[in-house]
Amino acid sequence: MGNEILRHFVATLAFRGSVAFQNAPSSFATFEAGKEIRSPVEILNHMTNVLTYILQSFGDKQATFEEIKSWDEEVERFYHTLEQIDKDLQEEKQPTTLSIEKMLQGPLSDAMMHVGQLLTLRRLAGCSVERVSYIKAEVKAGHIRPLKK
Repeated sequence: MGNEILRHFVATLAFRGSVAFQNAPSSFATFEAGKEIRSPVEILNHMTNVLTYILQSFGDKQATFEEIKSWDEEVERFYHTLEQIDKDLQEEKQPTTLSIEKMLQGPLSDAMMHVGQLLTLRRLAGCSVERVSYIKAEVKAGHIRPLKK
């Protein structure tokens, strides 16, 4: 039961991330909101690096922290990392260095907070997103990437 809730949280994170990424102009990746404020691509890189702690806890020795790449590469890396986390949760792998509770209060919550930052930066950059009803959204465990329309 606990993993199903976490899997749903991972799918929710992916969905909300998709809202922040979708139709972002190419200039958004490097938007500068002010002194010492991370750019969107820096935030996205940080989000995925934080999520990498979860993969490492599941024993994925290939999960590494990476330097910042292009926006599209960072978006792909974000989805890929969430897919791997979901797979580990679905297979009920046992984490070694993070408890399920610590995963939720640490990396998963941190990444969700950063999605909010990206959405705020979208507004500041003049490219806000359309309203979304998160309660009515089609979010299901195992669905990480946006559905093709």
